[in-house]
Amino acid sequence: MGLCLFPGDGDLAGPDISWSYSGFNAFRQRLAQAEGFTLPAMQGFGGDRQWSEISSALEPLLHHPDDDGDLSAADCARVLPRLAEIVTEWETEEGDPTLPRHIEDARQLVIVLKACADADVELLFG
Repeated sequence: MGLCLFPGDGDLAGPDISWSYSGFNAFRQRLAQAEGFTLPAMQGFGGDRQWSEISSALEPLLHHPDDDGDLSAADCARVLPRLAEIVTEWETEEGDPTLPRHIEDARQLVIVLKACADADVELLFG
């Protein structure tokens, strides 16, 4: 069992990205780290830190239930540029054997987010 993120346009042939729940958690932890905080310290992830204490364009993606709901097209458009920047940053890093997988996942998520923003449809979590 896992998680799939996809545009809410009804196009079954459209782009999507899938993770195991643990894989998605690891991906989001790495994104939070790139933004300068640790996800386990945040409310909803075991910690006490309030989301209002951070400033990140990725907040809609990071502060979201794993397996239910959606992100609006506006949130997708908000997340997209910062996620693309992070991919570029990660491409210069070395030494972590999990990094290539996270780079590929981030690239695919950029494609899915762009599809949502361009079509003005929500990103569904299923």
